[in-house]
Amino acid sequence: MLQKDPWLLPDGIEEILPAETKQLEILRQRLLDVFSSWGYKLVIPPLIDYLDALLTGSGHDLDLQTFKLTDQLSGELLGIRADMTPQIARIDAHHLRSKVPARLCYVGSVLHAKANDLEKTRSPMQIGAELYGHAGIESDLEIIQLMLEMLAIAELKPIYLDLGHVGIYRALARQANLTESQEDELFDILQRKAKTELDGFLNNHVHETLYKDFFTALPKLNGAEDILATAQQVFAQANSAVKQALAELQLLANKLKTLFPNLVINFDLAELRGYKYHTGIIFAAFIPNIGKEIARGGRYDNIGEVFGQARPATGFSADLKQLTRLSPINSTNPVQQLIFAPAIDDKMLVVKIRNLRTLGLTVIQQLPNQFGDAQALGCNAILEKNNQNWIIKTLA
Repeated sequence: MLQKDPWLLPDGIEEILPAETKQLEILRQRLLDVFSSWGYKLVIPPLIDYLDALLTGSGHDLDLQTFKLTDQLSGELLGIRADMTPQIARIDAHHLRSKVPARLCYVGSVLHAKANDLEKTRSPMQIGAELYGHAGIESDLEIIQLMLEMLAIAELKPIYLDLGHVGIYRALARQANLTESQEDELFDILQRKAKTELDGFLNNHVHETLYKDFFTALPKLNGAEDILATAQQVFAQANSAVKQALAELQLLANKLKTLFPNLVINFDLAELRGYKYHTGIIFAAFIPNIGKEIARGGRYDNIGEVFGQARPATGFSADLKQLTRLSPINSTNPVQQLIFAPAIDDKMLVVKIRNLRTLGLTVIQQLPNQFGDAQALGCNAILEKNNQNWIIKTLA
């Protein structure tokens, strides 16, 4: 068996070095401050949890992404969280048990068993916000606004917003009397946009021409806002649930256009991210030259039912590490003053160092007989004694 180099990490697992860590922490604090200003309270769910709690309402995809292990104390099957949203829903439903809307936010590492084809990491740092206890379009609008505010704070632009609604496909499948397995099979075909397979499936399982026309048209219904008018014509004979979903998308689009006149909005009625998990409007944010969304979310009503309280819910999440790497903030921060203090036993020096650190300045004190001087340590200033006082001298 070949010996591994001790510095190697598992595929998709990375270390964050000091420079990037500093930028990540700056952005993390800015975003949490923004969330707080909107009334979102920070919570910290556990990294490891009972597997069934982690997979509540999440469907097959999250199951495949979750690392599983056996608890040596209880023998129970545990998981390392791949998504924090079910845990946040538990906090709302079981611990807070509020009747009024609850706004919660979070940030922390998650672990994925498999890496996305476009994003090679398996250890994102998930940051997000959730709003519980309101079923109207206004809560969807607030969550999308907060997501856009988050991306603005990260100085990411231009933003392109994709909107969809899983209720459309779900209602069409019910109207066509598809079984659960047929619904899943058709869902998979639509996500792959496999036209030949779609035609074969419809010929085998959908006998009414009207429903065949519905499902054939669905993958083509993507584009700018006029696609909603087209969809209303295509689904003129669909049931009220389909028409209600289209009306919600139109209302949301109208409100977003008023708030963000320059925001580019795209609609994709066959986009069904998290179909088994989401229950209504879904959305994702993109920027140019990045092949996947940089933030996403949607409505997921009643996920908290298993924890004791079923409530309407909507939210979004993003990978803070990805936001940090994409953000131009990385190159715009001013140079910080790093002050070198000599290794001298002097009470006045101790007081000076303490006072400078209290003011938020960085002071690195020399260790006796250490290797390297102030510049080798990256310092751009030094403390020097002037009569009885210690003063800061800038290094050339």
